[in-house]
Amino acid sequence: MSMHTLLQYNWSTMTPEFIILITALILSLADLWMPNDKNRRPLAWIAVVGVVLALIATAGLIPAKPVSILYDTFHLDSFSKAFKLLMLAGGMLCLLLALDYRPKEGLLHRGEFYYLLLCALLGAMIMASSGDLITMFVGLELLSVSSYILAGIRKTSAQANESALKYVINGGIATAITLFGMSYILGLTGTTNLKEMAAEVQKLADSNYQYLLALAFLMLLVGLSFKISSVPFHMWTPDVYQGAPTPVAAFLSVVSKTAGFVILLRLFIAIFAAAPAHGKDPSSLLLSMQNYIAVLAGLTMIIGNTVALRQRSVKRLFAYSSIAHAGYLLVGFAAMSWVMLDSIWFYLLAYVLMNVGAFAVIQRIADEADSDDISHFAGLYRRNPLLAVAMGIFLLSLAGIPGTAGFIGKLNIFLGALMTEPGHYVLATVMIATTVISYVYYFGVFVQIFFRPAGEAASVKLPVGLAITVVLCALGTLLFGIVPSLAYHVLAQFQHFGDFLQ
Repeated sequence: MSMHTLLQYNWSTMTPEFIILITALILSLADLWMPNDKNRRPLAWIAVVGVVLALIATAGLIPAKPVSILYDTFHLDSFSKAFKLLMLAGGMLCLLLALDYRPKEGLLHRGEFYYLLLCALLGAMIMASSGDLITMFVGLELLSVSSYILAGIRKTSAQANESALKYVINGGIATAITLFGMSYILGLTGTTNLKEMAAEVQKLADSNYQYLLALAFLMLLVGLSFKISSVPFHMWTPDVYQGAPTPVAAFLSVVSKTAGFVILLRLFIAIFAAAPAHGKDPSSLLLSMQNYIAVLAGLTMIIGNTVALRQRSVKRLFAYSSIAHAGYLLVGFAAMSWVMLDSIWFYLLAYVLMNVGAFAVIQRIADEADSDDISHFAGLYRRNPLLAVAMGIFLLSLAGIPGTAGFIGKLNIFLGALMTEPGHYVLATVMIATTVISYVYYFGVFVQIFFRPAGEAASVKLPVGLAITVVLCALGTLLFGIVPSLAYHVLAQFQHFGDFLQ
C-alpha cells in the first residue's frame, strides 16, 4: 500500500481510537521512565482525560455520514458511534474507580493497571466499528488478553491468580469455538468482509450449505455467550469477579458485556438475517433460530437470579446479577422487535450507570474491611448516609423499581417481547418472575445497609475518584429513570441507527 493511498483515507473517523492509543502509549512510556518509588496515581488522571477527549471526539462525529475505510474493515456508522459512547462512559467511570483502588496488600503494578484498561477499551471500540471478521477478532483479542492480565494483576493474591487462570482457560476455549464458527462462514462465502458475506449467504440455497451455516451460527452463539456471561457459559464469572480487582470486575460487567452484545448484534443481524432458513421456511436463518436464543435467555435469567440468593460475597452476588442482566438483554435480542436496538442500547446505558455506581460503593467497603462479605454493609446508613442512599438508588434500579433507569430499561425490553408477532409471552413471564426473585437478594443488601446495626463506629469517607463516580452514576440513574426521553433524544441524533443491517 503506497503512501498516497494511505493519505487518501479519512483518518478522522478513527480519532477516538487514536486518542485512546496515544494515551495508552504515553502512560506506558511514563510508567517505564518513572522511578519505582514514585506514585503512579497521577497517571490515572491522564487516562481519564484521554477517555474524556475520546468521548468528546465521538460526540463530534455524531453528525458525520456513515463511512468505511481500510477496504471496509473499519466502519463508522450510527450503530458504532452509539455503542462507543457507552463504552467510553463506562471506561471513564472504571478508571475513576481504579484511581482510588487501594487493596490492603498494595498494588505493585499500578502503572500497568491504567494503560491495560485503556488497551481493553480500545479493543472494545474496534469491535464496535469492525466491518470485517479479521478486525473484529483483533479487537476481541485485544479486549480479552488485556482483561486476562488485569484479572490477575494482584500477583500476591492467590484468589486473583485463581481467577485469572480460570478466565484465560475458559476464554481460550471460547475463542477457539468462535474462530471455528467464523471459519465455516469464511469457507462458505469465500470472504471475511461482513457486507460481502451478507450478499453471499443469500445464494446458499443448497440444504447442505444451510446446515453448515446453522452450525456456524450455533458455534458463534456458544463462543460469544462466554463474553456476555450467559448460561451455561457463565461459570467463570463469579470466580473472576471475586478474585479480580474491583475496578476490573466493574469493567468486565459493563464494557466487556457491552462489547459482547455489540459483536453479537453486528455479526448475527448483518450476516444471518440475510441467510435463508432451511427447507421451505420463508424466514431468515436468524428468525428460525429465535427459539434457541430464547431458551438461552430464559435459562440465564433463572439460574443467574436463583443462584444469587445463596451468596454471601457481594462481588459474587453481583456476578450472578450480571449473568441475570445478560438474560434480560438476550430477551430483547430473542424477541427481535422493531425497537430491539433502541431497547438494548438504553438498557446498557442504565446498566453502566447503576452497576459501576454499585461497584464504587462495594470497592470502598471491601478495601476498608479487606473482605466483600455482605455483613460489612451493616449499618452503612449510620456511617455515611449519603453513600447509603446512593447505594439504595443503585439497588432499586438494578431491581427494576419505577423511578429509576433500570425500570425503564426492563420495561422497554418487556414490551418489545410482547409487541412482536407472535408475542414471546413465555419469555416475558419468565422475565417478570425472575425480576421478582431478584428483589430478595437486592433487598437483602438494602436491609443490611438501612436496618442492621453498624459493626464499626467509624464513618466511611469517599476519596475523590469514587465520590465523582457515585455522584455521576446516582444522578444519571435517577435522571434517565424520571426523564428517559433525554436518552432517546441522544439516540435520535443517530440517523438510520440500523442501516448497516440492510
